[in-house]
Amino acid sequence: MKRFGLACLFAIFLFLLAITGYVVSNQQANRSVASLSERWAKPPSEFMDVHGMQVHLRDEGLESDDIPLVLLHGTSASLHTWDDWVEQLSDRHRIIRFDLPAFGLTGPSPNSDYSIESYTEFVIAILDKMQVDKFTLGGNSLGGYIAWATAVRFPQRVASLILVDASGYPIKSKSAPIAFRIAQVPVINKLLEDFMPRAIVDSSVKNVFGNPALVTEQLVDRYLELNTRRGNRQALLERFQQTQPGAMAKRVKEIQVPTLIIWGGKDQLIPADPSAYRFNREIKHSKLIVFDHLGHVPHEEGPTETVSAVGEFLSKLP
Repeated sequence: MKRFGLACLFAIFLFLLAITGYVVSNQQANRSVASLSERWAKPPSEFMDVHGMQVHLRDEGLESDDIPLVLLHGTSASLHTWDDWVEQLSDRHRIIRFDLPAFGLTGPSPNSDYSIESYTEFVIAILDKMQVDKFTLGGNSLGGYIAWATAVRFPQRVASLILVDASGYPIKSKSAPIAFRIAQVPVINKLLEDFMPRAIVDSSVKNVFGNPALVTEQLVDRYLELNTRRGNRQALLERFQQTQPGAMAKRVKEIQVPTLIIWGGKDQLIPADPSAYRFNREIKHSKLIVFDHLGHVPHEEGPTETVSAVGEFLSKLP
């Protein structure tokens, strides 16, 4: 029995040693904006001082466009998520996009306020500084939540909406990225501040694609590197605590502007049923298009077919 007990203790010691080694080998140091900018802030990127942050943004396309298209990314993403749409739309439209607080090169908010109200005020502050009065506002996931909440709170500014797998209603996910799940577990989530295995990032990105085989190494690089921007990992935990579906969902019915709703039929994080159909039902002037084979980020996974729908929608606006 004594030998058995010693063997068990030795096995436990080896297990803990292996776990410790894994954690240490998968530590990801915080990256500075300067070190990330060479790869991820190439022209036409610029930085603008808004609400005490140096906001990473791009303003591209047709300068004479009076009502530009403003695009908002989702949780843990960045303005780069819209690259393919911008490439295909910029000859006909002015397009503004930026990294939201807590993400990308913009990084954490100095007051750690990630409420939906704060996000909408941030959007308006940027566009005020750019002297943009009216605009079409599009967003994916969290960005979609911010987009429609901005239309509710500042209806005089938003000319039309494009919601791409938007959040904001209470949801029951069928599957969620493992990084999102870890970020919402108290105590354990503190590991993310230093520990971020590439395998977790790879799995998380593949989770939001309808066809995981389309996820490239460069795409995983982007998500991994930008999420280790100094302060972003702590800000992500705070964002999950603060930006929850709430009373604003009752106000979706107030939206009166033309709205295009795009959804991936294989979205497991925010399934089309019920969210997409509820948006379509509650927004009076809306059109819903579901792409059956795409996931939670259809603009990245199927850019050509989704941007075709966007181009048609924009061409018919007054």
